[in-house]
Amino acid sequence: MRGLRKSEGTNPYERGHVLLAALMLIVLLGIVGMTSLYLASQDGPGVSAMKEDSRAQQLADGAADVVMSWFHDSSTIPAAIAGLLAKRHGDSANGPSFFDATGRSQFVGTADHPDIFLDEANQVDNQMLNGSPNGFHNSLSELGRINRVKVYGPLQPGLLNTVEVTATTTTVDHRPVARTVQLQLGALSIPAVRAAAQVGQALGVLQQGGESPVMIHWGDLRVLGDLAVQRVEDLAIKNIAAPVTDQSYSQMLYAQDRWTEYWIGGTVSVITPPPGQSENPPLPENVHLHQYPTPGVRLDRWDYDSLKKIALRWGTYYRLDQVGRLHPQGAMDSDQGITPAEALESQATEDYRGLVFIDTVDGQPPRVDNMGTLVLDTDYVEGLLVVQGHLALKPRASGKSILVLSPSPPGAGSVGTRVPVQLSGIHVNGLLYAAGGIRIERSVRLYGAMMAGQSVTSIGTGTIIEVWYNADLAQGLFRGIPVVYRAPGTWLAKY
Repeated sequence: MRGLRKSEGTNPYERGHVLLAALMLIVLLGIVGMTSLYLASQDGPGVSAMKEDSRAQQLADGAADVVMSWFHDSSTIPAAIAGLLAKRHGDSANGPSFFDATGRSQFVGTADHPDIFLDEANQVDNQMLNGSPNGFHNSLSELGRINRVKVYGPLQPGLLNTVEVTATTTTVDHRPVARTVQLQLGALSIPAVRAAAQVGQALGVLQQGGESPVMIHWGDLRVLGDLAVQRVEDLAIKNIAAPVTDQSYSQMLYAQDRWTEYWIGGTVSVITPPPGQSENPPLPENVHLHQYPTPGVRLDRWDYDSLKKIALRWGTYYRLDQVGRLHPQGAMDSDQGITPAEALESQATEDYRGLVFIDTVDGQPPRVDNMGTLVLDTDYVEGLLVVQGHLALKPRASGKSILVLSPSPPGAGSVGTRVPVQLSGIHVNGLLYAAGGIRIERSVRLYGAMMAGQSVTSIGTGTIIEVWYNADLAQGLFRGIPVVYRAPGTWLAKY
């Protein structure tokens, strides 16, 4: 019988090679494990440092947002720098502006010589940066301290300015970390609204029941054509001692207001003149006639194309169809549309719609043949309603009560001089703009302003629109639209 063959792998030298390889693998795994443990021990402080660095950047970035907020709400601006942030250019046609006639920003400083420089080393500045309720303290104090704020000229043509903020974290567990961020701001160009009501044609006709349906408080009435009123007493007398309330003129012994002026392109006719006088009796001194063509009624002009672009980016855009329904983003072929009440009604105060641009039926600049009619039958609307067509107002209920600020007294510019007033029965809080005409089908109370490219009419005597002017609009402060914004691609962590 043949002998059995020896099995493979029984060579002692081969078994030694396998053992050596196994030992080397164990050593390498040990080294890798020890390295991992070492790196893990070092990772905690590294991650912590990254978090602290991020916290410092967020703090500086948050402070930059506070600077931006100053442009949108004059009541929050520290008094020491309020004049530096106000619009210092502009003209009679377009109102105040941050830019001169050549497009150059009013901010002209450099990083070394900024227009505004706040430094915590200065006691007054430190209070403003880290201890003022209108500064940075309330919202950012838990993260750290604001060391410096600089505002100077833009680094790119066409922008408004550069904001540079240095901030330092203050935490118990870690060393303070200081970081500086830089960004540039752009500014939207929307002309200011400088009157309570503006009408692009005649207002009222010389016949019974044809009187103007517009009553104004706290601001001007500007009419490009003629004005017809029922009685001379319907024109409010300007009196610096007049009460500042929500009273209608019908509730006063005689109509009076601290701020009202009438700028009429033609003449003022009185339907029911005083006994023995014609339809052109003597008028109050605050009524200015024959203002067109010179010196000019100075109606504020809102450009269709530029405002449409702003709405597409910052607001809400609808197309109006022939039956008065609204189509979001102009998609008239793909939806049935929605009613104005569904799109625009505010359920409560502070339910703000922002800028709402309602286009013509064909999406082209308004003409006689492409303007539809929007019927606004809501109880209450907050927003800037821009209708490139006609507007019919018929609120279905009594409106809301809102707390507002009157304009500053004549000659005073401080926010602190404005009187808080509770306005009741307000149906529109914001702006009503119609490229065409406005028809009043039920009486309306509005806080803000009204602009009509054509005339304003009503269904009859006693059906009126009463406007209390929001003086913020004269500075181009439109709630829901950023006065300034972060210019894309300009944010930079400097160090």
